Amino acid sequence: MITTLAVSGYRSLRDVVVGLGRLTVVTGPNGSGKSSLYRSLRLLADCADGRVVGSLAREGGLQSVLWAGPETLTAARRGAPVQGTRRTGPVSLLLGYATSTSPPTGTSPSARAGDGFGYLIDLGLPVPQHRSAFNRDPQIKREVVFAGEVARPGSVLVRRRGEAVMAREGGDWFDLAIGLSPATSMLREVADPRRAPEILAVREQIRAWRFYDGFRVDADAPARRPQVGTRTEVLSGDGHDLAAAIQTVFEVGDGAGMQEAVTDAFDGAEVDVLWEGGLCEVGMRQPGMLRPLRAGELSDGTLRYLLLVAALFTPRPPELMVLNEPETSLHPDLIPALARLIAGAARHTQLVVVTHSAPLVEAIAAAADADLADAIRSITLTKDLGETRIEGQGMLTTPTWHWGKR
Repeated sequence: MITTLAVSGYRSLRDVVVGLGRLTVVTGPNGSGKSSLYRSLRLLADCADGRVVGSLAREGGLQSVLWAGPETLTAARRGAPVQGTRRTGPVSLLLGYATSTSPPTGTSPSARAGDGFGYLIDLGLPVPQHRSAFNRDPQIKREVVFAGEVARPGSVLVRRRGEAVMAREGGDWFDLAIGLSPATSMLREVADPRRAPEILAVREQIRAWRFYDGFRVDADAPARRPQVGTRTEVLSGDGHDLAAAIQTVFEVGDGAGMQEAVTDAFDGAEVDVLWEGGLCEVGMRQPGMLRPLRAGELSDGTLRYLLLVAALFTPRPPELMVLNEPETSLHPDLIPALARLIAGAARHTQLVVVTHSAPLVEAIAAAADADLADAIRSITLTKDLGETRIEGQGMLTTPTWHWGKR
């Protein structure tokens, strides 16, 4: 299980270290940094597939996503005007996480394989090259895989500086790779199960993370159209395979539990999968109706709820699932059912829920049983002088974290 997420220099996240629980609920007002925290997790996930530099480029490049304030705010918090000062360190965007050494019961094999290892990445500006059109591309300056929950010198297992990767063997270090591209993570290029199994374990752990960031439910949404149906244990991010995912849950997952979740939310209604030849689409049978309503006839909120049901009842629970504003377009009457759905899924996978909805936060707390209640972490973000801070977090309650140096 991931116990700590650390971000430094990304948008309003000047220096944030967050402790995560089995179920972590992140809330706060508009502009407090919730979306930035969500996107920082996605950037970490992109490292495992070698996409982090491209993802930053699509956000406008490193200069567009870096913390825009001064290097420190100490003077400003004493009442001095906010002003730029000479930098004492390099320009960096830092991302990292740490895991527990003993995963909770019920976690997936991929989670157990990666537990006990942490990872951090340091991205910076390139040295300008004459005649190059890519002088704005961020570069990977440093990567570290470490044991335990803090990257202290004695716990580092694999380290990358620039183009070179070294691994520890006992008390000695040996070269693992030389000449890596500054645009590619070592998680993608150096995954040697014999010489550096830690890199492979971390890569597979991160690749198992799953993100759902707002499903399309408009009239032309993929989930409303009939699709070719094949066994689908993991719902896609755009929801086009909703019907196949629901059919898969019926056949190899907790179909009864999924049906109960739908009935709970919609007063006795039942979800169904309608087949015509090899094509399938989702339908809903409601009391008093002579035929099921097809996907194209469902309201936006109903369809979105069914997409969340399919995602959370996956027969293959991931190491980590992140839901960004799952309450969007749902009627307030559906919030308690959504909270029960989330609490149920948290028994099988670690969940991070980013939400604007105070009623959803309260409903999740109410839906949790005694065991889960102790594992829920509620985080409220606030803004202070443009910087995202965690409400109520002080020096003694901030998880221990160490970035190291280039």
